[in-house]
Amino acid sequence: MKSPIVLLTCCATAFSTLLSAAPLKDYPIKPVPFTEVRVKDSFWTPRMETNRLTTVWYDFKKCEETGRIDNFAKAGKLMAGEFRGTPFDDSDVYKVIEGASYTMAVHPDPKLEHYLDDLIAKIAAAQEPDGYLYTARTIDPKCRLDFFGPTRWSKLAGSHELYNLGHLYEAAVAHFQATHERSLLDVALKSANLVCKTFGPAPTQLHEPPGHEEIEIGLVKLFRVTGDIQYLDQAKYFCDLRGRPETHHLRGPYQQDDHRAERSRRACGPRWLFLLGRGGRGGIDGGRPLCGGDRPDLGKRGGQKNALNWRNRRLPER
Repeated sequence: MKSPIVLLTCCATAFSTLLSAAPLKDYPIKPVPFTEVRVKDSFWTPRMETNRLTTVWYDFKKCEETGRIDNFAKAGKLMAGEFRGTPFDDSDVYKVIEGASYTMAVHPDPKLEHYLDDLIAKIAAAQEPDGYLYTARTIDPKCRLDFFGPTRWSKLAGSHELYNLGHLYEAAVAHFQATHERSLLDVALKSANLVCKTFGPAPTQLHEPPGHEEIEIGLVKLFRVTGDIQYLDQAKYFCDLRGRPETHHLRGPYQQDDHRAERSRRACGPRWLFLLGRGGRGGIDGGRPLCGGDRPDLGKRGGQKNALNWRNRRLPER
């Protein structure tokens, strides 16, 4: 007869296995992972090959020529030099990594994978010990005070510090799903943990939303790939901060900060679409929307849908 301790250990192990296998709460209709999609037709397939063989490499070449990639090497002290460009340029490198990861999921490419490994090593080197990642400030904290302010997070209305990170998180998840390598994902998680520690409802935390929406969906993607609820909670916190004068100085309609997200009835530029997409797609906990607390307001978009008319449409901008 087995001892009670052995039986208890077996039961605990089985229970732990069941918990780890339990599916995350999500929408009843979920997106199909891009790694499970294959397109084979006469229209899209040739264009996807052009993207893989030409466009991705052209984009990386432009990132090299404009100093975007060198900025990471400079921030990581892998090379000397001043910051070059605009601080939101970091995000362009992340976007191309995300696109390259999509192509590798469809067509494994050792040359591209090697290139990404070298690039991710530069990004990891640029990350500060506590997880902060923003090459302009790391290279020279005074190089663009007009853009990002005297201290971290001090000018969120325009610094794009959090916007950049949203694209980092999306790139990291795409790279992990395509390659099963954690190199960029570990960088993203270290950054996200700093964000969760820095922003929140506690008196010692910052109570201000990002200027440009984007980090919200990145945090949701990190939640979906890790199962760590703090990333989903952080995304919801950022959404719920908008339009709350008791937490920060409101920035007006262009930054979707004149009304609470679930009460807004006016679409103002492409940033509003970021918020709509992030809030709507982020609702996971029991089908609740990410914005609006426990109210299913994001499912009732009549007024907001009507706000999407010609007078509020603009060409894409940063």
